[in-house]
Amino acid sequence: QMRLVESGGGLVQPGGSLRLSCAASGFIFRTYPMAWYRQAPGKERELVANIDSSGRRKNYADSVKGRFIISRDNFKNELYLQMNSLQSEDTAVYYCRVTFPSNQYWGQGTQVTVSS
Repeated sequence: QMRLVESGGGLVQPGGSLRLSCAASGFIFRTYPMAWYRQAPGKERELVANIDSSGRRKNYADSVKGRFIISRDNFKNELYLQMNSLQSEDTAVYYCRVTFPSNQYWGQGTQVTVSS
């Protein structure tokens, strides 16, 4: 059974850091590109960052460039998002996603709240 389980969210003060993890199972993780998305209240779900299957190619939304780092461990079947210099605008539910040739699969999300 395919699963994506996010963890690492929580409450953090502005300027702080969090590291999100996404544990994958039920498919050959090292084969597929992965991504982090987020959805803030009342807003559309948006792409934060994506990474190819090898981990060499990465892309970031302009709003997180220079602050967030996406990475993956193909031995542990895990995806990560290191988030630094967090701002209130980063408050959202963060989802990991796997992209298959004809569809995609989402995790259940983890809440990140940036507030003093």
